[in-house]
Amino acid sequence: MNMNQLETLLTISKTMSFRKAGELLNLTQPAVSAQIKSLEDEFKTILIDRNQPVTLTDSGKLFLEHAERILQIVDDLKQKLTDLNQTPQGHIHLGTTTSIAMQILPRVLSYFQDQFPLIKTTIHSMTSSQIMSSVENGTVDIGITYLFEKHPALESSVLYYDTFELVVSPEHPLSVYSHMPIEKLNDIPFIMLSPETAGRRFVDQIFSKLNMVPRVVMELQSSEEVKRMVELNLGAAIISKMSISKELKMGTLKMIKVNELEISHPVGVVYKSGRYLSSALHQFLRDLKGMEEHQFFGSE
Repeated sequence: MNMNQLETLLTISKTMSFRKAGELLNLTQPAVSAQIKSLEDEFKTILIDRNQPVTLTDSGKLFLEHAERILQIVDDLKQKLTDLNQTPQGHIHLGTTTSIAMQILPRVLSYFQDQFPLIKTTIHSMTSSQIMSSVENGTVDIGITYLFEKHPALESSVLYYDTFELVVSPEHPLSVYSHMPIEKLNDIPFIMLSPETAGRRFVDQIFSKLNMVPRVVMELQSSEEVKRMVELNLGAAIISKMSISKELKMGTLKMIKVNELEISHPVGVVYKSGRYLSSALHQFLRDLKGMEEHQFFGSE
């Protein structure tokens, strides 16, 4: 067994095709087949059902779990050896929500890349629940997200606190209010974040506790999309206060205080417990955790 064979099996599991796996690995299809056949002969089992579409057998699924761990150990070893005598460098895959990516990451990353130009960062925009699962399965190295619940397989550290606020267009009938009871929102058309987002789950919990059913006229994937629709006066919204600072200053959105919404939510960095931290990851985490809360926002 060699690392190339494990890489080939992993690629087949993702593409479900010998041909596509060969294209990604720059191998001919017969070479791909030969590598898998060699593994099957060595371990005396069938790893892949070759009917279309290609699928892993039960043995193949078990084998893949161990293959992924072996490949991760090898990657960690390579990184540790690289880190011994070199300045921080490498590639960080960071998962975060759209609003966080647009509001705080430009400031954080511009500083970080000035200090450590050899470190490359790729940003993956996703929901909070996707961030947690992606960090746990290794798809992304670290996440910055709302810390609504504890995950035993993940380490977390709070960076700052955010709230979710009611916002409307200056032309909306509610814009004359600076503060209002939540009961008055019963028949108001709402533009909501999609159900899988952290903000929407919080809003749904608040309304559910009060036995209220909001009138949802539109659901969107990101706070940026929601803000644009609210600015067009197509409905009210409840979104992250952090994400609306620019619009509040420009006067394109009006924020209305609602007592039931005034709950502080921690936003923090998460990474997998027990995983090896490369010099790049270690430096990035150290810099993030060392920042004061006000440094994430600064002045526009």
